[in-house]
Amino acid sequence: MPKVTQEDALLYHSRGRHGKIEVIPTKPYGTQFDLSLAYTPGVAFPCLEIQKRAEDVYQYTAKGNLVAVISNGTAVLGLGDIGAMAGKPVMEGKGLLFKVFADVDVFDIEIDEKDPDKLIEICAKIAPTFGGINLEDIKAPECFEVETRLKNMLDIPVFHDDQHGTAIISGAGLLNALEITGKKIDEIRLVVCGAGAAAISCSRLYVSMGVKKENIVMVDSKGVINRKRNDLNKYKQEFITGRDLNTMTEAVKGADLFLGLSTANIMSKEMLASMAKNPVVFAMANPNPEISFEDAMSTRDDLIFATGRSDYPNQINNVLGFPFIFRGALDVKASTINEEMKLAASKALSELTKEPVPESVLKAYDVDKLEFGKEYIIPKPLDPRLISYVASAVAKAAMESGVAKHPITDWDKYRESLDQRLSQHIKRISEISGF
Repeated sequence: MPKVTQEDALLYHSRGRHGKIEVIPTKPYGTQFDLSLAYTPGVAFPCLEIQKRAEDVYQYTAKGNLVAVISNGTAVLGLGDIGAMAGKPVMEGKGLLFKVFADVDVFDIEIDEKDPDKLIEICAKIAPTFGGINLEDIKAPECFEVETRLKNMLDIPVFHDDQHGTAIISGAGLLNALEITGKKIDEIRLVVCGAGAAAISCSRLYVSMGVKKENIVMVDSKGVINRKRNDLNKYKQEFITGRDLNTMTEAVKGADLFLGLSTANIMSKEMLASMAKNPVVFAMANPNPEISFEDAMSTRDDLIFATGRSDYPNQINNVLGFPFIFRGALDVKASTINEEMKLAASKALSELTKEPVPESVLKAYDVDKLEFGKEYIIPKPLDPRLISYVASAVAKAAMESGVAKHPITDWDKYRESLDQRLSQHIKRISEISGF
C-alpha cells in the first residue's frame, strides 16, 4: 500500500463535496404531493401514530437504522485530547465505515463537554433520535462511567468501540491462535501492556472466554499493577496481580500472550525471547507497534504476531466488528449490546477465518491464497461474508439472552437481506483499502 502523506489525506477530505458523508432522501420529493406527504400536512399522521404507540417510531422514521457516533474528542486515535471539533474527521470516517460495510446510517455528533455528568445528560437527552449510540474516542477512566450509566438509562444499544471493538476482534484472534498452538485458554499466562479503556475491556472479555484472572498481569506506565501500588483507580484495581512482579521485563518471562495497547517499541527482543514456547503477541500500538514486525520475526520463528496495521499479516481492526455488531443489534431492536453478543461476535469471526477465502478477497489484497494458520488468524475487512456471519451471530445472541424486542424467525431470509444490503455498496467497498 502506498505511504499516506499529509497532502494526500488533506486532498481526500477536502476535494469535491467537503467531508466524507452526506444525508440523502429515501422517499420521492419531485412533486407538490410528495412534499405534502413528507412534511406538512401529511407528516402529522405518523406523528400522531407515534404519540399513541411509541414503538411505531421504528416504522415511520429512520430511528431503527440510525446510529449516533458521539465523541468529546478527549482521546482521538493516537492524537490524544485534541478537542471535539478536531475529532470530527474521525467521526465522519466512522460514519462512512458504518454505511459501506453494513448499511447503517450515522449522524456524527461532536460534543464540547469533558464533564462526565454533563456528557451523559446530553447523550441521554438526544437518544430518542437514534436506534443506537456508538461512543468514540472518550478518554479513560471517564469512558467507563459514561458508557455504564448510559446503558442503565437507555433502552437502545450503547457501545464504546474503543473498549469493546478491540476486545472482540483480538478475542477472535486469541481463540484461533490458541487452536493453532494447542494451548488451553484456562492455562495461558497473559501480560497486558497498557491499562486504558481497551486494555481493561480486552482483559474482561478474555476472562469471559475462559482466561483466569489470576493469570493476567497488567502493566501501565509506572510498572506492574500489583498490591504495592497506591495510585490505582477502581478499574485498574480490578486487575491487581498477586504475583511478586514489578516490571514488564519480569512479567513477560514465560508468558504465553502479550497484549500491547500502549506505545511504540516498549517491548525489546530480549523480552520476546523470554516468553513461553509458541508465544502470541498482539502489538497494537499505532502506527508503530510495541515491537516491530521485523524485530519480532527475527527473534522467534514459533511466534504468532498481530498488529493494528494493514501492511502486516493479522491486522486487528475494529471495522471487523462495530458495523456488523450494530447491524445485528438494530435488526432485532436490541435494548443493549451485552456480553453474550460480544462473545458471539468474537466466535463468529473466529469461525469465518477457517472457511475457504473467496477469490474476490484474494484479489482485493493482491495475494494468491489465504489459509487459516499463523499468518491468517483474523478475517480481512473486505471479506463480504462478514455481515452475514457477524450480524447473524449477534442478532441470535440478543434473542437468546432476552434483549431482543423484534425476534427473527426466518434466518435464511435474514441472511439474504444482509447480503442484499451489502450488494448495494459492493463497488464502494471494493475501492476501500488500508483498514
